[in-house]
Amino acid sequence: MEWDWNFVWQIMPTLLEGLKITILATALGAALAAVIGLVFAILRMTAPKPLARATSFVVEFIRGTPLLVQLYFIFYVLPDIGIRLPALLAGVIGLGLHYGTYAAEVYRAGIENVPRGQWEAAKATNLTGRQTWIHVILPQALPPMIPALANYLIAMFKETPLLSAITVLELMNQAKSVANSSYRYIEPMTLVGVFFLIMSLISVVFLRFLEERYARVEER
Repeated sequence: MEWDWNFVWQIMPTLLEGLKITILATALGAALAAVIGLVFAILRMTAPKPLARATSFVVEFIRGTPLLVQLYFIFYVLPDIGIRLPALLAGVIGLGLHYGTYAAEVYRAGIENVPRGQWEAAKATNLTGRQTWIHVILPQALPPMIPALANYLIAMFKETPLLSAITVLELMNQAKSVANSSYRYIEPMTLVGVFFLIMSLISVVFLRFLEERYARVEER
């Protein structure tokens, strides 16, 4: 089967619509994962033992099960108990929960890396727990975490094709739809690979920029 440029330009608008959904799902999923991960990390480190252990169990359970199974559960099982979610929202929640558990470990390592003296200094100046976290601990803990969190962002982007399993019209699902209706697979699947490669390269360049910026800050 020969490459058909006319067919490429014909299907490009459809694939670009799918790419928009892919980027949107990744962005919303990453924002949700950042929040969930921080909550999990703080609970595991500061909550009473029963709650901390329960949080640890939840984190390990989510990390230990495949993302695809979690997406199926959210989209297909929850309706059995009366919880119905739109496909895109279910996909974002699935991505956010799954990668939030990985982000939690990154947060925990970053927070534990803050010198103990910083905690004691905040306590000596009569800062509240909330003020200590916002003004002392997180500003020091977050910068070293950025490269690791960015790596998970790239991984999340590459896993968005799994959302096609719950009918989200992201890039891969649009490509499959075009291929199945035209019986031409080489163009849509190749373009999907190219789109993912380009976005991944952009993300890697951005990650290198963050790493170099953090290295310069450390040198100062």
